[in-house]
Amino acid sequence: MKMNKRASILLALLAAFALIAASCGDDDEETTVEPAAPAVEEPMAEEEPMAEEEPMAEEEPMAEEEPMAEEEPMAEEEPGLPGEGVSVLAGRANWSSGYFQAELYKLLLEELGYEVSNPADIELGPSNGYTAMALGEMDYWPNSWYPGHLSWLQNELPDGSLVEEYVTIVGEEMIAGGLQGFLVTRSFADEYGVYTMDELNRNADALAAFDATDAVPGNGVADIFGCPEDWTCDDIIESQIAFSGWDNITQTKAGYDAMFAQAVDNADDGLPMVMYTWTPTAYLTQLRPGDNVYWMGVENVIDDSNPLGIEGGEAWSQLGPEGQPVNAKLSSELCPAAADAADGLCQLGWIAADILVTANNDFLAANPAAGALFEAVTLSVIDVSLANVAQGDGEDPRDIAAQWIADNRDVVDGWIDAALAAA
Repeated sequence: MKMNKRASILLALLAAFALIAASCGDDDEETTVEPAAPAVEEPMAEEEPMAEEEPMAEEEPMAEEEPMAEEEPMAEEEPGLPGEGVSVLAGRANWSSGYFQAELYKLLLEELGYEVSNPADIELGPSNGYTAMALGEMDYWPNSWYPGHLSWLQNELPDGSLVEEYVTIVGEEMIAGGLQGFLVTRSFADEYGVYTMDELNRNADALAAFDATDAVPGNGVADIFGCPEDWTCDDIIESQIAFSGWDNITQTKAGYDAMFAQAVDNADDGLPMVMYTWTPTAYLTQLRPGDNVYWMGVENVIDDSNPLGIEGGEAWSQLGPEGQPVNAKLSSELCPAAADAADGLCQLGWIAADILVTANNDFLAANPAAGALFEAVTLSVIDVSLANVAQGDGEDPRDIAAQWIADNRDVVDGWIDAALAAA
């Protein structure tokens, strides 16, 4: 270093000066000297003063080492979506008014990362749908109608266990959303004064006119349009006929849309017909209460007595939770039977169904985010009815569902947040 080198040079010079001084006083030889006149002593040459040592340059302070930059913390990886890598077997009912909900739930689950199958690939009626869920062949079904479908939970599986042990009813998709009942051709009802099923059953003239043009003309009874055999409502109608003693009425069971098309033709032409239907659906845009049809009343509402003794038939009671009829707030213009009711309500004979999600227990346990989504979703009857109208006009149910999500993004985000929080 520069400082050490300079110090070494100075020390060497001092050592040299010391050697010179020592050599000037080392002569040991004795010599006799004659006295002489004292010589004038020459003054000793003044020693030149040693050059003052230049002060050592102050050592420049070592530059402080710059502190090492702190390592930036590694960015935390954002957690993945809860459904990533999970395949879901979606299903839908084999009635078209449930297609919108099936597509809606599929799209919502996909927002959570799930890989969801096409609901159309597993299109089942309740007689097979609940068993499929119990066996793990379908993970969820958004088209359950309760209390009507409760009987299917009592189905026995091959090992002797019951469906209800493997599935759970989840959420509040549409509470009391399924208004249902019988519609009758308006002009026919007005002509014969038959505004309830009981009046039709008792009125011989009305029965004769009905029988002349129904599905089985000339058999002496009114053949009404009911439900396909795997829908549950067909069993409920049969039980209602037995319970109320409608001996002059029978149910035609066939494909619903084919029966409905015939019912519309009859109503538009003023011909007798009675048709079971429900809401939310686009069907009421063609059979229009107060226009070409009326809602029909019933005098007695079926209870849990299971008049036909069918397994699970106790669940087909249409009474409320306290055993009372639950009547509809329909005006007499829509349901003339309401005019004669003490409460002014229309006793349709059907409780408004809760339309809900049912899901496989193992699927729910393994996928809490999906379960939370099912719990969060609620739909309005109006929105689902409008979706059904659009579908009836030829729009694809998936496109309708996607547009609904876009139009209700704030609501949907709340559902998704709830599902993510449960993951």
